[in-house]
Amino acid sequence: MHADEVDIDGPLVRRLIAAQFPHWADLPLERVESAGTDNAMFRLGAEMAVRLPRKPDAAGTVELEQRWLPVLAPHLPYAVPVPLGKGGPGEGYPWSWSLYHWLGGENPVVGHLAAPDLLAADLARFITDLRRVASTGAPASRRGVPLATRDAPTRLAIGELRGLIDTEAVTAAWDAALLVPERTGPALWSHSDLSPGNLLMTGGRLSAVIDFGCAGVGDPTVDLIAAWNLLPAGARGVFREAVGADEATWARARGWALSISLIQLPYYRTTNPVLAANSRHVIREVLADHANAA
Repeated sequence: MHADEVDIDGPLVRRLIAAQFPHWADLPLERVESAGTDNAMFRLGAEMAVRLPRKPDAAGTVELEQRWLPVLAPHLPYAVPVPLGKGGPGEGYPWSWSLYHWLGGENPVVGHLAAPDLLAADLARFITDLRRVASTGAPASRRGVPLATRDAPTRLAIGELRGLIDTEAVTAAWDAALLVPERTGPALWSHSDLSPGNLLMTGGRLSAVIDFGCAGVGDPTVDLIAAWNLLPAGARGVFREAVGADEATWARARGWALSISLIQLPYYRTTNPVLAANSRHVIREVLADHANAA
């Protein structure tokens, strides 16, 4: 998916484990197929996951997750990855990598949610509890910034999508989002990447949230993108009320959902069909919402 991606396969992971965690070297190892873009993941035995960054700008997330997931976990209502160990470079692999407890469950599928209102409430609870965690000394989220900082890459992506989507309509929606006042208030924690692939469901309810590589403090509005990348229109009101989003916050969140999907679509259009399909879905949903709000 990336020009600077390294090759990661089962034999490499086995060598890394044998060299650095020899007491686990004989456990079965199986690659986990996912639509993730920054990390490769393998299941080790029945109880563990091995997670390795694919590219240089993902390598720093290992330290972030190793440091902060143990701090966040006790305050959150659902399971999150618990680090069991940290591996280092070796066997030709250049970066640190992580071992976690395995978290069971299934990713939610857009359009096939058994109880969307309940999921909306679950998501709101996670977001609200995460925001309450003390932010002292916490890292800044690269998505906890004013929406206007994404103007240039968003417009570049719109240009790349001419002929593939209604670029006139998305430009109008993006222009409207940029007119929304910026948030004021203290920096708060956000996960910053609440996409379907980073959520796990058990029995129709949210059971775990994974991949905290973008987490940090700042404007937490970006966590509301789940309203468009996962929840159906009928459940968005439940979600919005539960997180207490006012008009400006909701409009700003819709702008975040649009920007992320516009930038993702041309980049992953041929290399990650699942992510590309979700990006198209978000663009359609945002345009429908924008038309209704106009």
